[in-house]
Amino acid sequence: MPEIRNFTLNFGPQHPAAHGVLRLVLEMDGEVIQRADPHIGLLHRATEKLAESKPYNHSIPYMDRLDYVSMMCNEHSYVLAIEKLLGVTPPLRAQYIRVMFDEITRILNHMMWLGTHALDIGAMTVFLYCFREREDLMDMYEAVSGARMHAAYYRPGGVYRDLPQQMAQFNQTKWKDAKETARMNDARSGSLLDFIEDFTDRFPTYIDEYETLLTENRIWKQRTVGIGVVSPERALQLGFTGPMLRGSGFEWDLRKKQPYEVYNQLDFDIPVGVNGDCYDRYLVRIEELRQCNRIIKQCIEWLRSNPGPVMLEDHKVTPPSREDMKGDMESLIHHFKLFTEGYTLPEGDAYAAVEHPKGEFGIYLVSDGANKPYRMKIRAPGFVHLAAMDEMAKGHMLADVVAVIGTMDIVFGDVDR
Repeated sequence: MPEIRNFTLNFGPQHPAAHGVLRLVLEMDGEVIQRADPHIGLLHRATEKLAESKPYNHSIPYMDRLDYVSMMCNEHSYVLAIEKLLGVTPPLRAQYIRVMFDEITRILNHMMWLGTHALDIGAMTVFLYCFREREDLMDMYEAVSGARMHAAYYRPGGVYRDLPQQMAQFNQTKWKDAKETARMNDARSGSLLDFIEDFTDRFPTYIDEYETLLTENRIWKQRTVGIGVVSPERALQLGFTGPMLRGSGFEWDLRKKQPYEVYNQLDFDIPVGVNGDCYDRYLVRIEELRQCNRIIKQCIEWLRSNPGPVMLEDHKVTPPSREDMKGDMESLIHHFKLFTEGYTLPEGDAYAAVEHPKGEFGIYLVSDGANKPYRMKIRAPGFVHLAAMDEMAKGHMLADVVAVIGTMDIVFGDVDR
């Protein structure tokens, strides 16, 4: 008999499922995985260290770049930590806008996850469907912040500006005639709220389309049912949060259990899985899309009937309006001081966590009374989930590694930080 021995295989970083920045060293017995060793740090951005040399507000755009699929949720956690130390509460309208954009961000994230996860496993069409919806959501980001992705829209004390009363329109081109252009501009004739409402009316049909393609698809089920099973007890021990924990049957959601902003005034459900495998985590996220839609609809209804300020009037923390700044000396001084030197936070520390699309995203801020953090620590959900790679992949086939990476919904900006 020839001697049979395990061999070591490099998986990634250029593998499509490894997204260019994960290297897995797999110990294989034939086609079966004996050990999976994740090598990370290929996208290390040094965000935590950079924050120590910048005034607080200057780090908000860095938050967008951590998990570059869930931009505003990252900002939210950072801004909440600053507000906790400052002891301020943003206006109610700003809180509703934040919650609405958190849920828009959750849909954006899950669209990216569903499209790429399905593509990794071999389903092409879903990817194209999901990116069709992401275009509308990116337009919502652009309407409020001017950027399609890295918004820097949340600020300590509220949000950068109120929702605009008109949407950008498509122009007629040689590829699209007047009739087609008018059809595309149909939902854009009113305000941003009208545009978002139109999207929430259409969206349930789109979710049904994804489910038609995948939920009962036998190939999809063969690739996901019984793969990467994690028991509820083990999920807790491993520090799982978000859909990874709920997929194992543990009902834990910070929006319900430790409500922040106005989540305690909204009506929605927490979807929970049963078996803790890739398929259940898929079902949990699909149901989350429907719940996001419910929350956004409630926010739209409230925002329509309750106008008001979206930023605190304290100009030691929030900038004066451009109009005031151009005509009033005191406002000019406030503006100049705020954007160069920033504000100081009282000595102490604060931890603020939000129910990020991927799990619990937390920011731990330590202040020594200066205008920049003494220390900032980011609690990234993806980092914890990736640590369970060895346990989830062991005993599975090589092809299942792709399904396990997909079901974790990891983005390496926040894994490597």
